[in-house]
Amino acid sequence: MLGLGIIGWIVIGGLAGWIASKFMGTDGQQGIFLNIVVGVVGGLIGGFLLKLLGVDVNGGGLIFSFLTCLGGAVILLFLVGLATGRRRV
Repeated sequence: MLGLGIIGWIVIGGLAGWIASKFMGTDGQQGIFLNIVVGVVGGLIGGFLLKLLGVDVNGGGLIFSFLTCLGGAVILLFLVGLATGRRRV
């Protein structure tokens, strides 16, 4: 995802963070800024985990980058929910 630039990180990260927050039931507590942060950090988490599994994440393309951000964002929101004791309703 490094080839996308900062605007790509913001757009893909924001979209992935928003969809992850909908999926995890935290959308009411998050605004656009937090969705972007969750998506970008999720991309870093997802990329790190995929590299640990031996997946080549460089040059994966736009859809692969989005899915990596989405998966990482869901993991991040799940871990934050565990840490804060929040349960999905």
